[in-house]
Amino acid sequence: MCAVCGCGQARIAGAHGHEHEHEHEHRQDRELEHRHGHDHDHRHHHDHAHAPDGALDYGAGLAGVHAPGLSQQRIVRIERDILSKNDAFARENRAAFARDRIFALNFVSSPGSGKTSLLVKTIEALKSRLEVSVIEGDQQTSNDAERIRATGARAIQINTGKGCHLDAHMVGHAAQTLAPAPGSVLFIENVGNLVCPAAFDLGEAHKIVVLSVTEGEDKPIKYPDMFAAADLMLLNKSDLLPHLDFDVGACLAHALRVNPRLQTLTVSARTGEGLAAFVAWIEASAARLGAGAKAPA
Repeated sequence: MCAVCGCGQARIAGAHGHEHEHEHEHRQDRELEHRHGHDHDHRHHHDHAHAPDGALDYGAGLAGVHAPGLSQQRIVRIERDILSKNDAFARENRAAFARDRIFALNFVSSPGSGKTSLLVKTIEALKSRLEVSVIEGDQQTSNDAERIRATGARAIQINTGKGCHLDAHMVGHAAQTLAPAPGSVLFIENVGNLVCPAAFDLGEAHKIVVLSVTEGEDKPIKYPDMFAAADLMLLNKSDLLPHLDFDVGACLAHALRVNPRLQTLTVSARTGEGLAAFVAWIEASAARLGAGAKAPA
């Protein structure tokens, strides 16, 4: 969880290249600056469990995470405070998207999964039928937003600095600046990270997790929170399967074990495999939420 990871400031770069420093109302810094530097009694204890093979499990406590100097109870309180604030912003975003019939999708993955390339191909396939805009999240640079703009789609970049995920406040601010057209599709490309973005609702209709076949078929059980939170998994870079020792069946079994309701598609941004099925999924899902076809020029 991000209660103790140092997130809290983001920079939003608009279409004209100017940046806004964006201070968020996260309270973790104040919580961590406790008077004596400790949040436990003076007894010596550890917030981890020992597995039979000798492994140390720092996710075994009440909070499911470890932070030096903080008790499990204190971490839970901090997390609840942060997430409750985020959820309030997410509700505002969701209401605004519903009002304007904007179909918002939150793309999450580890770095290097190919989600920007996949988005570029998806936009190219969709743009004649649906209005598309993109919120890009990265720690630094506007490289991905520039790649998106090259397709003709409007995009805005959020740089999170040391932050490892987008939150609903950032996305709400970016959406106000970007002003997606009513009845359009809004893609939100999250910071590359299979951990923290799982917990942060952005107001999206669906989370889509992109998993590259180069990452290993056990990723869904190694990072279960992300796959449990997603509605669709895109197994990307399928063109590389002949060159890899990757068990597609095992990967899908792991993913469905974590989330039996998870839909899956095998795709390749390079060859276009599965892209038509993904575009059809977007169009059908958008239609169910009231997003309409692009108006004739």
